[in-house]
Amino acid sequence: MPGHTHRFGPRGLGRGAALTLVFASVLATAAATGSLPRKDGEGTEIEARAVSSTVAPVDREEVAHAAADAEADGKSGTDAAEEVVSRSGDRWGAVYDEREYEEFERALDGTYTGVGLSARRTAHGDVAVTRVQSGGPADRAGVRPGDLLRSVDGRPVEKRPVAEVVALLRGDREEAAVGTEVALGLRRGAHTWSATLRRARLSTEPVTVRRLGPDPAAAVLIKVAAFTKGTGGKVREAVDAAPVDAGILLDLRENSGGLVAEAVTASSAFLDGGLVATYDVHGEERALYAEPGGDTERPVVVLVDGGTMSAAELLTGALQDRGRAVTVGSRTFGKGSVQMPSKLPGGSVAELTVGQYRTPAGRSVEGSGITPDVGAGPEAQKRAETVLSGLGGGS
Repeated sequence: MPGHTHRFGPRGLGRGAALTLVFASVLATAAATGSLPRKDGEGTEIEARAVSSTVAPVDREEVAHAAADAEADGKSGTDAAEEVVSRSGDRWGAVYDEREYEEFERALDGTYTGVGLSARRTAHGDVAVTRVQSGGPADRAGVRPGDLLRSVDGRPVEKRPVAEVVALLRGDREEAAVGTEVALGLRRGAHTWSATLRRARLSTEPVTVRRLGPDPAAAVLIKVAAFTKGTGGKVREAVDAAPVDAGILLDLRENSGGLVAEAVTASSAFLDGGLVATYDVHGEERALYAEPGGDTERPVVVLVDGGTMSAAELLTGALQDRGRAVTVGSRTFGKGSVQMPSKLPGGSVAELTVGQYRTPAGRSVEGSGITPDVGAGPEAQKRAETVLSGLGGGS
């Protein structure tokens, strides 16, 4: 049991959607594993967790006792624990059965079961496909970004929250197994059709790197879709491999976080040691520090939006507070809770909120998010490239 793994992010849409909120926009080509509405109404199929700053930590002993008593009576310890958590006020606390938690852990390794698409609510109220994973079930079925999702297994999605829509795509328990079917109703322009997809085991690439032009001094774009295992090291490798004179555009848009340790490792690519964040666990304050030896010279611009959450906000706040990067985009989501797992009688796992984190300057992002240095809307990347060029980071 990874008892000392800290994760930040949103939780608590109930059993069927619990696993679906693993973490977000994450996995750039997320599969049908879950979503939580963001401030801009978007959602993707894998998410992280967050919690209200006014919520008191759940009594872990009470949760464990409830599970043990239920098991002794021949009832579901998972259901009993879930009831305690739901009454506690920890809105994003979650209880998983063994299978759900195994799936959750696999997602943190960068693999998941799904159909390979992400979705968002449009300004017109439709649910639109935003990404399709190459080679995944949705891709093979001819689904393309921009297609409108009309129904899932015959259930209209028009008035459903995106989180619920993605939970339907993900399925629940046995329904979510590899090879199980999910029927989609779709529309592209005036054309409507149905497609039956089989869920598959998919993997993602959380870090992608590309040059922003043919010039030898062109800036390097590093897109981080999620902080899964190994992400921090890949960011450091990308920075180390960038030409000496090239600036870095770090794109954290639609990144719902993941593992805090990976965000801290990523911060070490740009900092020569020092404070990244502080956080408390049951009232005891602790600190997270970057490793020394990072590149502190090249210009850095961080792109953020309303889908930048939790661990991604931790990294953004550290680079902003320490004057290491200019942040561009729109205000981030605003999640800053620390959650830790504990195994319960009967084999289920409770992930409960134990504290919150703060940026190096002492700011809490919970509920307020991070306001970028330079505001930008739909043309945020162009604005960021202009800012980076002005800092001498190439074009």
